[in-house]
Amino acid sequence: MYLSLSDWRGRRTEPPPGSVPAFRLSPVILALGITSLLTDISSESVAAVLPLYITASLGLSTIAYGFVDGIYQGISATVRIAAGWSADRTGSRKWTAFAGYALSAAARIALLAASGFGSLAAVIAVDRVGKGIRTAPRDALIRLAAQPEHLGRSFGVHRMLDTVGAALGPVLAFVILLVIPNGYHVVFVASLAFALIGVAVLGLFVPGARRQGQDERANQARSARRARPHWRDVNSPRMRRLLLAAGALGLLTVGDGFLYLVLQSRTSFAPEWFPLLYVGTNIAYLLLAIPMGRLADRWGRTKVFLAGHCGLLTAYAAAALPWAGLPATVATLVLLGAFYAATDGVLAALAGLLAPDRAAASGIAAAQTVVAVARLISSTGFGLLWYAIGSEAAMWAVAGMLALAIPFAALLLRQPAPQTAASTVR
Repeated sequence: MYLSLSDWRGRRTEPPPGSVPAFRLSPVILALGITSLLTDISSESVAAVLPLYITASLGLSTIAYGFVDGIYQGISATVRIAAGWSADRTGSRKWTAFAGYALSAAARIALLAASGFGSLAAVIAVDRVGKGIRTAPRDALIRLAAQPEHLGRSFGVHRMLDTVGAALGPVLAFVILLVIPNGYHVVFVASLAFALIGVAVLGLFVPGARRQGQDERANQARSARRARPHWRDVNSPRMRRLLLAAGALGLLTVGDGFLYLVLQSRTSFAPEWFPLLYVGTNIAYLLLAIPMGRLADRWGRTKVFLAGHCGLLTAYAAAALPWAGLPATVATLVLLGAFYAATDGVLAALAGLLAPDRAAASGIAAAQTVVAVARLISSTGFGLLWYAIGSEAAMWAVAGMLALAIPFAALLLRQPAPQTAASTVR
C-alpha cells in the first residue's frame, strides 16, 4: 500500500489490459479516515463510560441502559436513507457528511449539561442522528474515490484509521477516570475538543466536487451525481435479499456495552478499568480491518460477512461460558473485533456495488438503516431479556437464535454473480 496523488492530479498510468492495477490510496480516503479517527476518539471516549455512567453513577437499571443503547445503536436509522438520497440528488456528499459531523459535535456541548435519563437520551439521540446523516455520504465518497478492484481494501484502510480513533477514545477515558475518579464530565469535555477538530479536518482537507473532477474517474463520478437517482436503483432483488439478511443478523447483534457488563459482573474488576474493554475490541478490529478487506476482495465479500457473524456467535459463547477470568475476556474482545472487521466495511462495499454510482449513497444508507433499526430493537429487547432471565441465560438465548440466523442469511445471499462490473459483489 502506498499513497499516490495521481488520482488527485490526473497523472495515473493505466495498467496493461487484463492486469489488476496496484493499490493506490486516494487522498480523499486518507482525509476521510483522519476525520473519522478524530471523531471516533470523541464518540468512543463517551461510549466507553456510558454503561457505567448510566448504571452506576446515575443508578439506572439495565432496562434504562438498554433503551439508551438502543438509541445509540439505531436512532440514526431515522435519517440515513434521507441523507443518502439527498446527497445523491444534490451531489453534495461532502457537505451532507459535514453537517452530520457538525451536529454530533454540537451534541457534545449539550452532553455537558445533561444530568437525567431524559436529557441524556435526547443528547444521545441528537449525536446519533448526526452519525446517520454523515455515514452514507462519507462511504459514498470512499466508494467513488476507490479503485473498483480494491474496494474492500480501501474501505479497510478507512476502517483501520477509524478504529485507531475508536481504540484511543477508551484509552483517553481510562486515563481520565484513573486520574480523576468519577470524572465523567472531564471525559465529555475532551470528547468535545476532538469532535471539533474532526469537523475542521473534513471541511478543510476533503476536496469538494470541483477538485475531485480534475481526473477522468472523478469526472465520471460527477456526471453520475448529476443523474438523479431512482428508488429502483436500490430495489433490485439482490439488494432486497442483502437487506433482509443484514436485518435478520442485526436483530441478534447485542450491543458491546452489554457484553462488557456481562464480563464485568462475572470478574468484578474495578470500574475505572471498564473502558479498556473497548480498547481490546478496537485493537483487534484495527489489526484485522485491512486483512479482512483484502480477504473480502479475494475470497468473496458475502463469505467474509457471514464468517464475521460466526465470530460474533463465538464471542457470545465466550462471554457466557461458566469459566470466567482473563481468557474469557480476551477471547470475547478479539472475536468481537474480528466481527466488526469482517462486517462493517464489507457491508458498505456490498451495498455500494449493488447500486449504480448515481445512487451509491442511497444504497449504502439503505443497508445501514436496516442494520441500525435491527440493532435498536436488539439492544432494547436484550435489556428486557437480561432483566427477566439474567445476563448469562439471555446471552445463550441470543446465541442460539444467531446460530439459526446465519444459515438463513447464507441462503438469502447465495446466488451466482452476473458477468458484469457488479460481479465483484460475491
